[in-house]
Amino acid sequence: MKLKVAGITILSVMLLAFLVSCGGSKAVKTTQTAPPAPAATTGSRAMSAGSGKKIPSAGAMSTRNESGQAAMVMLKDIHFDFDRYDIRPPDVEVLKKDYAWFNENPEKRVKIEGNCDERGSIEYNLALGQRRADATKDFLMTLGVSAGELKTISYGKEKPVDPAHNEEAWAKNRRAHLEAEK
Repeated sequence: MKLKVAGITILSVMLLAFLVSCGGSKAVKTTQTAPPAPAATTGSRAMSAGSGKKIPSAGAMSTRNESGQAAMVMLKDIHFDFDRYDIRPPDVEVLKKDYAWFNENPEKRVKIEGNCDERGSIEYNLALGQRRADATKDFLMTLGVSAGELKTISYGKEKPVDPAHNEEAWAKNRRAHLEAEK
């Protein structure tokens, strides 16, 4: 009797392990290229932290344009291809510009919101949105932003920037939105 119970238990554990390993979600395979390491980012971030500079409002940074006048720069969103979470080359440049904001605002934290278009299930889009937010966070960390300055969340398809039901709207909604926390 004990041998029969042990056999059923072992069979149950093996079946459970098989089901867990198969998973139920669609795997998305991507490739990402590592960005070049920025020069002396740690030093500039450390110096700006104790510089006593006045910090602009959340989401903006003060820079100087060619004429020496102050200009306000906002954190910019990046966009993704359909059903993907790899950072595209044009968005690499956007994130490098966003990185400058972190140098100007070393004590600010940023929330990275992963978003999707309306196609797909709620569960799938929440998972894809999280992968997009995490990919954005990982890329910023390779540039020198510390993990403690970044927080990720997925909204899936729940917060579209364009409510239309066409390719143009869907392309706008597949994004990682960076928002400075107050």
